[in-house]
Amino acid sequence: MAWLLVLTFIPILGVILFFFFGQNARKERYIEQHSLDELSRRSMQHFVVQRNLIVPQQHMELVRQFSNQSVALPFCDNEVDVLSDGYAFFPALLEAIQGATDHVHLNTYIFEDDALGRLVADALIDKAKQGVTVRVVFDDVGCWYVSDKIFEYMKAGGVEVHPFLPVRFPAFTSKVNYRNHRKICVVDGKVGFIGGMNIALRYAKGADNRPWRDTHLRIRGRAVYGLQTVFLTDWYFVTRTLVENEKYYPSVESTENGGSLIQIVTSDPTSQWPEMEQGFVRILLEAKRYVYFESPYFLPTESILFALRSCALAGVDVRLVIPEHCDARFVGQASRSFYEEVMEAGVRIFLYQDGFNHSKLLVSDDNLCSCGSVNIDFRSFENNFEANAFIFDNKTALTIKQVMMDDMEKSRELDLEEFRKRPFPIRLWESVVRLFSPLM
Repeated sequence: MAWLLVLTFIPILGVILFFFFGQNARKERYIEQHSLDELSRRSMQHFVVQRNLIVPQQHMELVRQFSNQSVALPFCDNEVDVLSDGYAFFPALLEAIQGATDHVHLNTYIFEDDALGRLVADALIDKAKQGVTVRVVFDDVGCWYVSDKIFEYMKAGGVEVHPFLPVRFPAFTSKVNYRNHRKICVVDGKVGFIGGMNIALRYAKGADNRPWRDTHLRIRGRAVYGLQTVFLTDWYFVTRTLVENEKYYPSVESTENGGSLIQIVTSDPTSQWPEMEQGFVRILLEAKRYVYFESPYFLPTESILFALRSCALAGVDVRLVIPEHCDARFVGQASRSFYEEVMEAGVRIFLYQDGFNHSKLLVSDDNLCSCGSVNIDFRSFENNFEANAFIFDNKTALTIKQVMMDDMEKSRELDLEEFRKRPFPIRLWESVVRLFSPLM
């Protein structure tokens, strides 16, 4: 329907846009790739046998759903540190890289050629010169505006660097829409990172001297196996080299209380099921007391809209934390066209004031939380290669909840009646821009 409207009202431009973005050739073109990805993931499972796995009864269906959809195994015996800004994440990342003795695997959407990017590149080169295997995957479209010099610099220093689905004419139409948006790092198979932060100075110093707010997790324990599998699957995708070795899945001693239970869940445009979208819908419909979301972009699909409204109408406290000012103007304008629909059902919207909040967080009922690369938008649910950690643990859920409560303190809650008083031209323009939501 969105494409019909675009083609009707702006036929010439609409045809051009449809030619580049609208052709759904991914199922035919990449279905073989998906089969190979599944084979590579399953071939690694014999390294990750667990004997003391206990899944909480209230989350059994969700865990089983993720396992069936994307071969996402649940892992026990994990320690999780929540890193809520760049000043916490980058020192932790550099410390882990510095301590590497066997390998460093880094997958990022953007690797900027700035002071911070050069610092991370130097750390990777230093380990490569020490004989540590260093592999880096970056997204080609995400790094369109990044100088190739930094990647050549790393290659010259012994780092194995590969772009994900490089886009060059005439292959533009088949690749530009499907991007690797994941941000993960694995060091020696023992320490892993996952979240929303790219390798960029903006997380330490923003354009207005206010750093971007974002969240990453540092994970120690068996869930690193899941991160490792995601990286090695992506490595196979870009190099056609299947890396299998027991050393990438070192043994982990069981803890007395089992630690946190974690699933590393992925989604991609070649998958048969929209894993993240279906997972979020299930969480919303199973919530008993509250569900809080943080997302830099809010362009929900019909399924997510339905679930948000149904959850709020059932009396569950549903809150969204969204930036007051988006880094992409048209995306922000399109997002506002959805606000009234969810607020009418009782969803509370908080507009973050202290700079740009790029976090992708979820917490529900003090016992479930998630952090990763997934935004609440069409692109994350349908087009991108994404990865999130879903954590079934009271301690971590309460920590994430506190991070979100702190963000709400730095936000203003949107009033429905006040929001409805927006001038008609503004409301009309937001509705027009909304037509392009599937492209944003």
